[in-house]
Amino acid sequence: MGAVQQYKLFIDGKWEQADQTMEVIDKFTLKPFAAIAKARRQHVTAAVQSAHAALKTPFSPFERYKVLSKVAQLLQEHREDFANTLVLEVGKPIRESLGEVDRAIQTLIISAEEAKRIHGEGVPVEAAAGSEKRIAFTMRVPVGVIAAITPFNVPLNLVCHKICPAIAAGNSVILKPSDLTPIVSLKLAELFSEAGLPSGRLQVVTGDGPEIGTWLLDNEQVRMFSFTGSLRVGQLIRQKAGIRKVALELGNNSATIVHKDCNMDQAVEMVAVKSFNNSGQVCISVQRVFVHEDIKAEFARRLKERTEQFVVGNPHDKQTDIGPMISLKEAERVEGWVQEAVDQGASLISGGKRDGALYYPTILTDIKPEMKVCRQEVFGPVVSIDTYQEIDEVIHKVNDSEYGLQAGLFTNDLAFAMKAAKEIEVGGLIINDASAYRVDHMPYGGVKNSGTGKEGPSYAIEEMTEEKLIVINL
Repeated sequence: MGAVQQYKLFIDGKWEQADQTMEVIDKFTLKPFAAIAKARRQHVTAAVQSAHAALKTPFSPFERYKVLSKVAQLLQEHREDFANTLVLEVGKPIRESLGEVDRAIQTLIISAEEAKRIHGEGVPVEAAAGSEKRIAFTMRVPVGVIAAITPFNVPLNLVCHKICPAIAAGNSVILKPSDLTPIVSLKLAELFSEAGLPSGRLQVVTGDGPEIGTWLLDNEQVRMFSFTGSLRVGQLIRQKAGIRKVALELGNNSATIVHKDCNMDQAVEMVAVKSFNNSGQVCISVQRVFVHEDIKAEFARRLKERTEQFVVGNPHDKQTDIGPMISLKEAERVEGWVQEAVDQGASLISGGKRDGALYYPTILTDIKPEMKVCRQEVFGPVVSIDTYQEIDEVIHKVNDSEYGLQAGLFTNDLAFAMKAAKEIEVGGLIINDASAYRVDHMPYGGVKNSGTGKEGPSYAIEEMTEEKLIVINL
């Protein structure tokens, strides 16, 4: 391996070094391949000041559209480089990494289009007695400075889902990427600079997450926080943000129901693929599967057969389906949770094997709802199969969770599908697909402890703007 590449902070349109650095590890070799600057409080303060000052310079919707469109074009030109960076810093297989780059390009394009569609509405105040000579309308105005704090698992597209709508809406953004996967964010900042984004509209500060988060929360010029990560940190942000706007995406222990009338081929394939991609490190990856007792044995047998066809190994290899988890520590944690479930009576029908940071796709049956692999968010390649007899019973089982992001349901029974749509407590119900379905222009967000607010560019723009009323007395 060559020399470790050094990356600086991106503040006020310039690259700035810090006096300390942090290593970024290749998740397959577990060796450092890059180093990032570790921001101090003065860097964060300077970033906020620059972001706030930038709001005073006009930046029209059409100019925002042009910049975002140009970045999409540049990202397409650098597709291979960004994908290879994702392989290194996430451990995501190259085919999946290329797919993430393609989705990020779409998120940029959608955000560019939405920049030209921000609008208010007429308000019929003239219908009130005494207001016959008045007219009124609303307009949407930027929130101001937004802090975007992103996770390690989808570090390009999830970054785009925060910074692109924010810029499209006319805000300034301070991005704090995960210190485990910061490089694609810094590379993306280079593209924004090349595309002509005005200085100060995007800052990227890297380093210690809790420190930077605290400094951002302490600064009242930051008017909104958009965070994806753990429930604990989300609750802390909510408490400290006060009356400032907060959008939170905090995870899930995603459930998918497989009913007795389903298309079995479809259900097996989609549950298999959408349980283990990115080593299960996706908030909506299938974790709990509820299969009708009439078909449980066949479904479990076929899911085991399909799962054991996945190739686990080097993420640089085009044949690899599943690469390493984000760290050895996380792989060991998942291994411990699975062993604990087995000790408590669960049956291991596939997987349960760890090789360094590689954890093989794992299927458990005979589970109990209080087990960690069911109750908490595994965030690893582990699926637990439970059974049910009645529709009301399985809806209750799905809802027996502190989370509510997305759920899946395989059935050809329209009455069941509509009952589930009304009664399952999630932000999104995916029918005849697994819980992990997502396209980038749809609304995405949860209920209960899965968070508040919506992603998807047009929906995020609603979150990232304020509605202002204008009344004219004629």
